Amino acid sequence: MQYHQDGFRPGNPSLAEQVVPPRSRSNVDVLVVGSGPAGLTLAAQLTAFPGLSVRIVEQRPGPLQVGQADGIACRSMEMFQAFGFAEKVSKEAYWVNETVFWRPDAATGRLARADRIQDVEDDLSEMPHVILSQARVHDFYLEVMAQSTHRLVPDYGCQLIDVKRTGDVEYPVMATLRRSDSTADTPTDDTPEVVHARYIVGCDGARSTVRRALGYRLEGEAARQLWGVMDVLAVTDFPDVRLKAAIQSADHGSLLIIPREGGFMVRMYIELDELDDGERAGDRGVTPETLIAKATAILSPYTLDVKEVAWWSAYEIGQRLSDRFDDVSSDISSDISGDDGDGERSGRTPRIFIAGDACHTHSPKAGQGMNVGMADAFNLGWKLASVIEGRSRPALLHTYTEERHAKAKELIDFDKVISSLFSAKPTSSQEAEQFQQYFQKQARYTAGVETRYEPSMITGGVATQHLSSGLVVGMRFHSAPVIRLADAKPMQLGHVLEADGRWRIIVFAPAGDRGQAGGAVAQLCSFLADDPAGPIRRYTPDGVDVDDVIDVRAVFQGSHRDMDLGLLPPLLTPTKGRLGVIDYQKSFCPDVRNGPDIFDQRGIDRDAGAVIVVRPDQYIADVLSITDRAALAERFDQLMIEPVTRSG
Repeated sequence: MQYHQDGFRPGNPSLAEQVVPPRSRSNVDVLVVGSGPAGLTLAAQLTAFPGLSVRIVEQRPGPLQVGQADGIACRSMEMFQAFGFAEKVSKEAYWVNETVFWRPDAATGRLARADRIQDVEDDLSEMPHVILSQARVHDFYLEVMAQSTHRLVPDYGCQLIDVKRTGDVEYPVMATLRRSDSTADTPTDDTPEVVHARYIVGCDGARSTVRRALGYRLEGEAARQLWGVMDVLAVTDFPDVRLKAAIQSADHGSLLIIPREGGFMVRMYIELDELDDGERAGDRGVTPETLIAKATAILSPYTLDVKEVAWWSAYEIGQRLSDRFDDVSSDISSDISGDDGDGERSGRTPRIFIAGDACHTHSPKAGQGMNVGMADAFNLGWKLASVIEGRSRPALLHTYTEERHAKAKELIDFDKVISSLFSAKPTSSQEAEQFQQYFQKQARYTAGVETRYEPSMITGGVATQHLSSGLVVGMRFHSAPVIRLADAKPMQLGHVLEADGRWRIIVFAPAGDRGQAGGAVAQLCSFLADDPAGPIRRYTPDGVDVDDVIDVRAVFQGSHRDMDLGLLPPLLTPTKGRLGVIDYQKSFCPDVRNGPDIFDQRGIDRDAGAVIVVRPDQYIADVLSITDRAALAERFDQLMIEPVTRSG
């Protein structure tokens, strides 16, 4: 975290100094509907841009108190780091370190532990897999929003009635809102409010009003399998109650135990009965007592004495998906890499989007719902901001549906398999082992780190992937330990990728290059900042810092003690802010004390070096040769728009 750039300021450095002046609530750049995980991720991302006007509305009367989702994947923790609150989550959360599998012993028929495995493989991520209430995740996002220049707070008790496109050029979408928090004691004016917006994003859940206004449906099939879930404080002699435990009984179904934060509470996902055709979960009259009795039967001969049920629910397993995530294209597989002249596919720019449960739903046992919804929003937020601010072509917005629909489809397919295996009634030990084997095989997927985007206008090909075998085009930037050159601080390189909407160019220096004049790194930096074709000079407006649009970092092969900071090119020690102070946090060296050398760990070609272009959502757009300036310029030329005035 950096501060004091424009002069010394006492107090909490997380609290932005500038407060964006009040703006019209009836004319906004982006209206976010829903303050669940997806909506808050999107709103928090948008508040990183002081020039945007953002409003978020929520039908609930106030912040969430008890959340249904609780599993936080490693990839989501990496994202939380970008927003600045991963450490807070880590401190409060339960860490899922190991998973155990229980099933009947083949000889005795008694429930027994079949295996115990490491939950997250080594070097999968620098972040853990954790469990924390969705409500607390909301709290941290709300804090980010409240401390931003916007001082953004959701409009609670505000219900969306309708959404439609209009013919207005500046604000082409319109939302009709009505207060939903009126009571006999505190009546409110229920006169509808009209909000005009450039873009509207529906993060309003499986019963999304935005999706219905677009005429879309969640299509799919239900498995007709009824499950219950409860958070309990209980006394039990089951020995693995504080480990993630998948339990398959002989005669009573399956149970998944997820320990909760705080050391005492656990969540139990409990298999109930199959539903008849046309029957819904609410038709069975499930009660907390029903769930306790079934969990007790599954755990037998171990005992379960539930002292308190903090929360419970019953649900039907189903996987459903909308075929469109925006209001334009029904052909989500079409090629978006081209530009039809006005930056729009089919002559239109998407103006209304849906994210999270509004466009895909599935069972909760894989722990993906909240994680995938937040990933949707992180994918969309920077794209909206870049287009609104005039930095990127409107065609960029088409990549949201293309990228995220494909990932949602993968999740639906995965969830069908894992749900089926979990509910299976194995007739042999070999069949019983199938679930465990599939679980272990898909661990990288459930950690959220296997997402890979296909080539598009923001994701390149793999012609030079050999320069960096461990940092893969289309996948998230996989962090590794480094030493910051200027102050010898050991840190994770990925932690410089903050959720601030900037592109990153990370230069891995070839052997012998220490940043000296005439070297490959220095020549590249000169091209970026000084050449008329260089992306930084071409796309950075006048009057802002040199790294305001594209942030360049460098990693050198030598020891930090052998480097000379004074030899680095100006782009790696830039002057910034009102006072022209020097930013010393652009250069790094391997940290061999806390792990393998980053060049070896991430498969960087030591002789040639490599250039890694990283999108604002931390996904790798390109792996390029350090000398291929044309390819580097092309990466930004097909995406960005030159400002009216540019630096240089």
